[in-house]
Amino acid sequence: MLLDTASLYFRAYFGIPDSVRAPDGTPVNAVRGLLDFIARLVASYEPTDLVCCWDDDWRPGWRVDLIPSYKSHRVVAPIPSGVDIEETPDPLEAQIPIIRAVLKALGVAVIGAPDHEADDVIGTLATQAGVPVDIVTGDRDLFQLVSDERAIRVLYTARGVGQLEVVTDEVVARKYGVLPEQYVDFAVMRGDPSDGLPGVKGVGDKTAASLLQRYGDLEGIRDAVLDPASSLAGGVRGKLLEASDYLDVAPTVVQVACDLALPATPTRIRAPDAADLSTFAAIVESWGLGSSAARAVEALRGRAAGAGIEA
Repeated sequence: MLLDTASLYFRAYFGIPDSVRAPDGTPVNAVRGLLDFIARLVASYEPTDLVCCWDDDWRPGWRVDLIPSYKSHRVVAPIPSGVDIEETPDPLEAQIPIIRAVLKALGVAVIGAPDHEADDVIGTLATQAGVPVDIVTGDRDLFQLVSDERAIRVLYTARGVGQLEVVTDEVVARKYGVLPEQYVDFAVMRGDPSDGLPGVKGVGDKTAASLLQRYGDLEGIRDAVLDPASSLAGGVRGKLLEASDYLDVAPTVVQVACDLALPATPTRIRAPDAADLSTFAAIVESWGLGSSAARAVEALRGRAAGAGIEA
């Protein structure tokens, strides 16, 4: 099970009142919410391995170089070094170090990669796992990884972790009219304001899906654009021609990396050992994590015992 960690703790932060606080008054709604999510996911789906995938770089320079508008609306301000600061609410930003400490004490793997987003870590781990994989995210871009053949599913959180949508090949095809392997080209043409991707002006979901159904992929569509004998409608042809510069680079931005050299990190779920629990207990007391912490420990212990995994 691969968690799009930031997606989950943002959901927890905005879904749980900030009146949930530590003894010193610090909001801990994101921390407690993430712990509850982990407890529910582990208990419900019984993974053998669990990874909290991390954004080491939420807006990689190489993606911005290709499309300067990429996630630009999320930037607060550039600092002197030129590194952008993401607009993270201050009460949430203060909770991120607590989240990292909690995950470490629980023995949950946290994996990131320099100059890459959590999506890229997920793509690499999912495609190289060789075993069934569940990806937990609220990001539709990860639908590109869905594969019945490889047993890769997305557990989509749009309606909440308690009402996950299990996304398979059939679900992608039914919702969008394309196959998962066509999803990158579909997303490129449609665009995505939440990621600062302009898309092709005048080409929405239906037109993008229709073009892919007809020509197979973006390369086939662009070949048809340049072929005077093709039956492509003049209006659509003109829109695609006008967007040529964008279409040259956008697939590289939208495609998640699947070939990163990631650190060798144990990912198997295990029952936290005595030393971990001692550290964890101190964190729980300090930050008032209470029942959320207890549920997470219980779920991890139960899964480790059920799978015969030793601490």
